[in-house]
Amino acid sequence: MRYRESGSLDTSGVRDARGGGGLRGGGGRGLAVGGGGLGMVGLVVVVLLQVLGDGGGGVPTFSGLGQDQSVDNSALAQECRTGADANDSVECAVVADVESIQDYWTGVLGGRYERTETTFFTGSIQTACGAGSSGSGPFYCPADQLVYIDLTFFDQLREQFGAQGGLFVDAYVLAHEYGHHVQNLLGTNARVTPGESGPTSGSVRLELQADCYAGAWATHAETVPDDSGQPLIADITDDDIDRALDAAARIGDDYIQENLGSGTVDQEAFTHGSSEQRQKWFRTGYETGDPARCDTFATDDLG
Repeated sequence: MRYRESGSLDTSGVRDARGGGGLRGGGGRGLAVGGGGLGMVGLVVVVLLQVLGDGGGGVPTFSGLGQDQSVDNSALAQECRTGADANDSVECAVVADVESIQDYWTGVLGGRYERTETTFFTGSIQTACGAGSSGSGPFYCPADQLVYIDLTFFDQLREQFGAQGGLFVDAYVLAHEYGHHVQNLLGTNARVTPGESGPTSGSVRLELQADCYAGAWATHAETVPDDSGQPLIADITDDDIDRALDAAARIGDDYIQENLGSGTVDQEAFTHGSSEQRQKWFRTGYETGDPARCDTFATDDLG
């Protein structure tokens, strides 16, 4: 995967909270959606805290994108200026990924899409969904509509899960999380009962759809225009797609349970889908390029 060298990067889509103590949300709790099985060994994190109601009965809801924020993007803005920087730096590549993914969804959904940010943090962070940690893997919090990631996760994905990794695998992870943001905007989250599990559960359907959405973005990534009218992403190769499928296989519930957990596969504990399912739905999005083909809630055949 390569970025257009002369492309201009916009760091406003990222909040760098790594040195500032993180973000604090003003009240409210929500269903934090895990990064598709991208958590610590044996811990596929879907629900951090209880789902927030409608805010009635005196229960405060989270408004805006955070209060008492402690973020500093100055260093990131200095380091990540062009696509050439993205080709040389994982941080800058994520900046470019976030911009491309959101430009894609703006084109697909128009005014229904609301742009949001990805928060870089180290170790742990307070969110409107409760405390998040590096051990949770990347996750999306509907209550503050933010994506959260400790960038050391990309190393963990290679070293602990054995994935081949690479810039496009990193982009797949981000595109999956923004798929959860799209689900939140469209109300898809409301179709899922918090904490449910099983091979055909709503939780699994939600995660597989996010994989499919990531694949749909990937198909169009080389043509999604930025503000200059040109795409930020110049090249995605067959090897990149193979690496993403490799990563999808290594974050399936069955692979994690068998190879990184107890050694026994328990389908009733599935929350993200099997390796085969995750590959199937990423391929569905990638091969069709059509998010409408990603309706995992309308089929009895999840793969």
